[in-house]
Amino acid sequence: MTASTYDRLKKIVVEQLGVDEEEVKPEASFVDDLNADSLDLVELIMSLEEEFGTEISDEDAERIRTVQDAVDFIDEHAAQS
Repeated sequence: MTASTYDRLKKIVVEQLGVDEEEVKPEASFVDDLNADSLDLVELIMSLEEEFGTEISDEDAERIRTVQDAVDFIDEHAAQS
C-alpha cells in the first residue's frame, strides 16, 4: 500500500462519508464500520474514479468493501492507465 494512495483515499472518504479520520483504517468496512449506504458508495466510487483517473466497473465496485480493497484496486488499476 502506498502512503499517497491511502492518504488521498482517506481524505475522500472523510469528505464523502463525514467520518473522523481516525475511523478510516485499512480494515474498515465502508458499510459496517463507516455507515455508508448505497448512495454513499456510488458517490464514493465516482469520486475515486475522478481522483485517481481510473474507471471502476459496477462489478469491481461491488468487490470493494473495505478501505484496503479500494487502495489495492486503485494501486493495481491506476498503474495500468
